[in-house]
Amino acid sequence: MTENDGELEVVGILSDLIRIDTTSTRRPERPAAELVAQLLDEVGIESRIYEGEPGRSNVVARIAGEDPTRPALLVHGHLDVVPAEADEWSVDPFSGEVADGCVWGRGAVDMKDMDAMVLTVLRRWAREGRKPPRDLVIAFLADEEMGSVAGSRWLTSKHPEIFADCSEAIGEVGGFSVSLDDQARLYLLQTAEKGLAWMRLRATGRPGHGAMDHPDNAVVRLAAAVTRIGSYRFPTSVRPEVRALLDELEPLIGRSLDPCDAQEWLPEVGGLARILGASLRNSANPTRLDAGYQNNVVPSSAEAVIDARFLPGQEAELMADLRMLAGDGVDLEVLTHGPALETEFSGSLVDAMCSAILAEDPQGIPVPYMLTGGTDAKVFSPMGIRCFGFAPLRLPAELDFPSLFHGIDERVPVDALQFGVRVLDRFLARC
Repeated sequence: MTENDGELEVVGILSDLIRIDTTSTRRPERPAAELVAQLLDEVGIESRIYEGEPGRSNVVARIAGEDPTRPALLVHGHLDVVPAEADEWSVDPFSGEVADGCVWGRGAVDMKDMDAMVLTVLRRWAREGRKPPRDLVIAFLADEEMGSVAGSRWLTSKHPEIFADCSEAIGEVGGFSVSLDDQARLYLLQTAEKGLAWMRLRATGRPGHGAMDHPDNAVVRLAAAVTRIGSYRFPTSVRPEVRALLDELEPLIGRSLDPCDAQEWLPEVGGLARILGASLRNSANPTRLDAGYQNNVVPSSAEAVIDARFLPGQEAELMADLRMLAGDGVDLEVLTHGPALETEFSGSLVDAMCSAILAEDPQGIPVPYMLTGGTDAKVFSPMGIRCFGFAPLRLPAELDFPSLFHGIDERVPVDALQFGVRVLDRFLARC
C-alpha cells in the first residue's frame, strides 16, 4: 500500500466508525471495539478487548519498539460519542457521509478521527514491517463522555499492568490549527487541562400547597443559588502555558495582551477567543434543573447540576467560591471529579510533535495551550504518565472547529485527516 492509499484509507475507517452508533447514554462500544480489533488483526497486530461493563468495551494492543528498554508511549482515544438529535443536523449524524470535502457525523472530531488516523498509521507500519523507536501501548477506550467509569478508570484499576511502563501519553484535543490570518497559523499542543467537578446543588424548604404563602420555598432558594453561580465572574489567573500562548500572539496581533483586559482583545484572536477566555479563570455553568412533582405542590427539595471547571492549583478556591455563592440551605455534592493537569512545553516528545508538524507545514507555529474540557488524561496522569493532547489537523481558516465538539453538523475535512496521518507517522517514527 502506498502512502497515498493509506491517506485514503483513513476516510473509510472514520466513516465506518461513525456508522456504528456508540452514543454514550444508550449504546455499547462493543461493535466499534470489534471493528477496531478486526482492523488490527487484518495486519497481524494482536489486541484484546476488555469490558468494564457488559458491552462497554476497551481495545488494547502493544506494538513492540526497536528499544524495549525505554518506557512505553501510551496512545489513547475513546470510542463513545455524545448524543445527536438527527432533526438538528444537515445529514444523518451516524451516516459517516463524505460530502463537500469533509467526513460528517457524530464523532468526526470527538474523537473517531484520531482513532482512524492512529489505525491507519499502525496498519501501514504493519504492512511495511516498520517499528516505532520504543514500545507503543494503544488503547481505544469506552465511556469517556460519561466519566470513564467503564473505560480508563476501570481499566487502570483492574489492569494497571497494561500501563505500568508508560512514561508519556498522547490523546485528544491538541495539535489542530487555528488561523489568525493567511500568515499566522497556530497549532495548539495541549499541555494542560482544567480540572472537573460535576456537582449537585440541593436546596431544601418547607413543602405545602401552592396556593399558600411559602417564604421557605426550596425552588426559590435553588433558583437564587443557580443565578448567583451562573452569573458570577471568577477572578483571572494566568497559568504558564496560557502566558506562553499570549506571548506568541502579541507580535501577531500587534498589541500587548493583558489577561485582566481580555474582553477588549479577545475579538481580535478569532477562533482562539473562546478557548483563551475560558483558560483565564475558573468556571461554573448550570446544566440541569429538577424540582417538584405536581403543579400545585411546593416541593421540599429542588436540585440542579453545575459543570464546574478549575485551573491547576485552583480547586480549593473554586469550592470556596461555590459554597459562598450557593448560600444557606443549599448543599453541594461532587458527582464526578477529575484533577487539573499541567506539564511543561519542553522535552524530546514536544520536540517530536513540533518537528512533525513543521515538516508538513513549515509556516505553522506550534504553541502550548490549556484544554478547558477534560479527557482520559485525567485518569492516566495520576499514574505518573506525562500527558499531552496531540491529534494533529490542519484546518481551514474559516472553520469554527471548537464549536464542532458536541455540536451539530460535526465534520472534519478529508485533507485535514490526511495531514494528520502524515504528522502522526512522522511523530511516532521519532517518539
